[in-house]
Amino acid sequence: MLFKISRAALSVFAALAYSMPSLGSVDVLDRLGNLSPYHKAPPFENILSNLPADCSVDQVILMQRHGSRWPLANELVFIQNLALKLGKAVDVLRKADLPPSLQFLKHGYETELGHDNLTAPGRKELFTHGVDFLLKYPHLHTNNILAGDQDRVIESAQWFALGYFGRYPHVNFTTMPEDSRTVSWITPMDTCVRWDYNYGNNATVIWGKTYLPPITRRLNKLLAGVGLTDDDTHGALYACAYDFAASGVSPWCDVFTPQELQAFEYELDLLMDGAFGYGLPGNMGPVLGSLYVNQLIDRFKNSTGDADALYLEFGHDTTIDLVLTALGLARDEKPLPPTGPIDPNRKWRTSSQVPFAAKLIWERFTCSKSFNGPQIRLLLNDATYPLSICGKTQRDRSYGICSLDAFVDANKFSTSIRWGDATWNKTCGPAILGTIDRL
Repeated sequence: MLFKISRAALSVFAALAYSMPSLGSVDVLDRLGNLSPYHKAPPFENILSNLPADCSVDQVILMQRHGSRWPLANELVFIQNLALKLGKAVDVLRKADLPPSLQFLKHGYETELGHDNLTAPGRKELFTHGVDFLLKYPHLHTNNILAGDQDRVIESAQWFALGYFGRYPHVNFTTMPEDSRTVSWITPMDTCVRWDYNYGNNATVIWGKTYLPPITRRLNKLLAGVGLTDDDTHGALYACAYDFAASGVSPWCDVFTPQELQAFEYELDLLMDGAFGYGLPGNMGPVLGSLYVNQLIDRFKNSTGDADALYLEFGHDTTIDLVLTALGLARDEKPLPPTGPIDPNRKWRTSSQVPFAAKLIWERFTCSKSFNGPQIRLLLNDATYPLSICGKTQRDRSYGICSLDAFVDANKFSTSIRWGDATWNKTCGPAILGTIDRL
């Protein structure tokens, strides 16, 4: 484990490890926003999951998020500061009358979490995805892999390759730079001068002022004499997610009520929506996501005459969120309010959209009788995601699909944009001179 608990404490924690709070019938670990371990998305109601027997998939395009990772450096500091404060208060905690969920603190809590890179559970997630993908599409083949040029993304692609190709793969492994000089559908925001991560962070700051203080007050009543701050509470929430991401277990998740964990999930939704979704100013989200949508349509239509039957590409949660935004999917009628109330039925939900190791799979298929011409289906984390933007008939809607022609027609906004054109420059600022065009 990468948090340290004494042997005596482990015996206490073992008795509690399977008493995780639940959100109704939902496992808490499925409600940690984009920090959730991989899990299948809940199926949409009234959507048939299997295609008709006369249909066959002839092209598949995968965009795979990296697996579970360490915290980001700016998140890790919250966990480290919490551990430091608890270490200084160990004598107080040993004498305190703690509830069962906090008994582990009597024996000390330290953290050895690293930052940014892939964890052991993350490697397992990607290896398993590679095996499952081969079994799902055994008739399609490629020797090409494209990964964003970041360590956790590259390693994820490598573990996927071991599961998919086997021990001695003959793979053409290409990396896409993640920088301000490379036009990329994996990290399109990097070449958008006006894009700022703080668009999302600003919303979470407001969230923190609303939701963290009551949680801190509750914990301080249980941990009298420790003097937790809202930042410490934030660190404990991060520890719940990241201890699990690193070790497959965390003593912290059981500390919080289901409502408090719902609030943490909402913070992560706000962050991702504000920085990589509909919360971006103007049409910035759809403009950034258009780079991927254009690439997708060019491949479906075989515009260049050399499209492959199978594409294996690896990126980030941000990649997938921007794609959904460009497509007009997972869109709520009203913007998510940082002060609440929290809508339990909101459409933008990163727990099911982009958990660690999220997989966005596009299928193009044809049928001998059921449908005319090439059709498009989207699978997001093993669930058919209904293409509400283009389904024309009741039969389309029953399967969550649409024709290729209808899909192209529904995405005219994206297909009208190219990097560095008037629309891009109006939204993102002037295109950077010397940028390498890789589209």
